[in-house]
Amino acid sequence: MVNQYEVHGVTPDGQEAGVLAFAQQKRLAFKEQVTLYTDDTKQYPLLGFKARQVIDLGATYDVTDPAGQPIGLFRKNFAASLLRSTWIVEQPGYGEITGQERNMWVAVLRRFVDYLSWLPYHFDFTIAGRPAFSVVRKWGLRDRYEVSIHDQYLDRRLVVAMAVALDALQSR
Repeated sequence: MVNQYEVHGVTPDGQEAGVLAFAQQKRLAFKEQVTLYTDDTKQYPLLGFKARQVIDLGATYDVTDPAGQPIGLFRKNFAASLLRSTWIVEQPGYGEITGQERNMWVAVLRRFVDYLSWLPYHFDFTIAGRPAFSVVRKWGLRDRYEVSIHDQYLDRRLVVAMAVALDALQSR
């Protein structure tokens, strides 16, 4: 059993621009690791993220390019996430980016009512109080997310890794 992800691009006028990345996540892995490829043939890796620790509620995930060079990292702020999930993203030479679920009531409902885990959620990521990017889980039969990048200096690969990680790791 695996979780499978496709990242699609969208043109400025809202038209689909095709698949930008493909990933599979193995279930029940001791150490979380996801590699994103250019397509479903999995011949050409684009980036990946991997947990530093085997089991840790506030694990740090390193994001690397195909050569293993660091792109950045992200980690869940466990204490702040008790009521509303909070993630920290770091890009080298850049400030700390904090992302949190936008709606407190949806966050609380998702935690305490198991069968409501399918509810859409919105994450807003900010840097020094200004918008950096957002991830919105859309309604539908299949999981679908809309990612908007507001900061022109953010590494798009780091944002894509965080968006995939929200789905892959959010319920853990």
